[in-house]
Amino acid sequence: MEPMKKYATSLPVLGSLPICNCQSPIGRNFLESLPPCLDLLSNTRFLNRQTAIGNRQWPRILVALLVSLVWLQQPAIVGAQTPPEEIPKPPVSTSAPTVPIPQSQITTDQAASAPAESQVTYGLQGVLVESLDGKTVAAQSAEENFNPASAIKLATALVALKSFGPQHRFTTGIWITGTFDKVTGTLTGNLYISGRDPSFHYEHGVMIARQLNTLGIRTVTGNLVVAPGFTMNFNWSARRSGEQLYDTFDSTLRPGEASRAWLYERTALGDHASLQTVPSVAVMGEVEVNPVAADARLVLSQKSSKLVDILKVLLCYSNNFMAERLGDSVGGLQSVRRQLTNSLGLSSSEFMISSLSGLGVNRVSPRTMMKIFRALREELRKNKLSTTDIMPVAGIDPGTLQDRFTGPAWRASVIAKTGTLIRTDGGVSSLVGQMKTAGGETLLFVIMNRQGSVLRFRLNQDYLVMQIQNSRGGPKAFDYKPHLLAMKLADIQSLPSAGDEYEPALKGPVTSP
Repeated sequence: MEPMKKYATSLPVLGSLPICNCQSPIGRNFLESLPPCLDLLSNTRFLNRQTAIGNRQWPRILVALLVSLVWLQQPAIVGAQTPPEEIPKPPVSTSAPTVPIPQSQITTDQAASAPAESQVTYGLQGVLVESLDGKTVAAQSAEENFNPASAIKLATALVALKSFGPQHRFTTGIWITGTFDKVTGTLTGNLYISGRDPSFHYEHGVMIARQLNTLGIRTVTGNLVVAPGFTMNFNWSARRSGEQLYDTFDSTLRPGEASRAWLYERTALGDHASLQTVPSVAVMGEVEVNPVAADARLVLSQKSSKLVDILKVLLCYSNNFMAERLGDSVGGLQSVRRQLTNSLGLSSSEFMISSLSGLGVNRVSPRTMMKIFRALREELRKNKLSTTDIMPVAGIDPGTLQDRFTGPAWRASVIAKTGTLIRTDGGVSSLVGQMKTAGGETLLFVIMNRQGSVLRFRLNQDYLVMQIQNSRGGPKAFDYKPHLLAMKLADIQSLPSAGDEYEPALKGPVTSP
C-alpha cells in the first residue's frame, strides 16, 4: 500500500464520506492506508468475509455492527440515509472541463440514483491504476486472483491480433459438384459451404445467394452440405447453421429477420443496386454436415470484414460465441494460455482460464490483467491502431458501456471492457481500460469485484474512475469518431474462384485444437 500513501500527499480531499468502523484486520489496515482523494474505496466498506471467518472474528464483527447501528442514528447520518433529492444534470457542454468538477456534479445519471454516501457495497475488490509510464496511482489487492469474467476477451483479442494481424479476413468457400446448365440456371449436383467465419450472419448468406445468382445459379438439385466447422448466426451447431443457411438462400423460405438484416446492411452501405432484385437459390435436396468432397470445385469465396472490425463488434457487445470461435481459430484454450504465459512471462498460477469468453471460473489478478492490457495496447500501436479501434468508448458506442459515463463531461473519457457474471463466484464484475483527465493524462486501470451485488459493483467502479479523474482536474474525451457498428461487419468481399486456397495462413505458428 506504500504507493497509495505517497499518492495521498499530493492530491486534494474530494469530499468527506462516512467510513465504516470495520473491525476485521484486513478491513482495518486497508482503511487506515487509504489516500483521502480515494475515500470512495473506504466508503464502500469492503469486508473480507473469508479472512474474518478464518480468524474467528465473528464476535468482533457483531460488535462492529452494533456500533454502526448506534452511529447511524446520529442526526448527521440519518440525513444521509434519506432518499436523495434528484441532482440536476449539468448543462451540455461541447468542450471538456479544464478545472476540477464540483463534487455535486461528479455523479452521472447512473450514480445519481444510488449515491455513494447512501450505499454499502459488500464484497471483495481488487484495484490497480497506473500511469502510462508504469507508476502506481492506486492499488488494492492487486496481486490477489479474481474472476475477470468477460474482461478475459481482451486476452483472446490480443492473441488473435498477434496470430492473424488486424487486416485478416475469414474466408467462406462455396463449392459445387456435378454439372451446371446455364440456360436453366440449374446445378445438378451438391452445393458445399466451408469456413470458420465467427461473424457469419443472415446478411452474409443472402449475399452468397446474390453472388450465385450473378454466376447464373438459381436452383440446386442436390444437397446443401456444410463443413463441420461452419457456423451461422452465433449458433454452435453446424447442422442448425446449415438449416438456417438453407432457408436464407431461398427467398420463399427466407425468415423475416434475414430479409431485414439484408435490407438494413445494404441501406447502411448505400448499396441500392443490390436491393433492386431479390436474391434466391432454391436447394431441392437436404442439409448435410460433411467435409467438402474431393472432386468439388471452388466457384466463389466470400471474405469477412477485417479482424479489427470484428473485434470492435465482439468487444462492444461482449459476444461470447464470437470470442470462443475466434479462440478456436488461433488454436484453442491451451494455445492462448501458452502464448500469453510465454510472451508476458506469467506463471501458471497467474493466468488460470477455463474459457476464452470469460464464462465459468477463471482466475487473474489485477496485476496480470494490467500486463495483458498493456500488451494489447502495444500490439495495436505496432499496427498503427488505438484502443478505440477495438474497444467500447463509454457513453458513445452501443453495447456494454452505452449507458455508463453518460454525463456530458465524462462521455468518451473512458475506454474499457466490462465483465459480468451474476451467479458465478457470488457475483462478479470487472472494468479494464483507460481514462483521460483534463490535463491530457491517460491512466490505465483494472477494477475487479466479486461476492456481491453486480449493480452496486458497477456503480462503485464508475464513481471510483470519476473521482480519480476529478482529482486530476476532471475528465477529458478521447479523440474518437464513432462509426455505425453494422458497417463494421458489412465490409465483406465476394470473389470468383482463383484457386483452391480459401483460408489464409496464420502469421505465426499455431497448434491445432
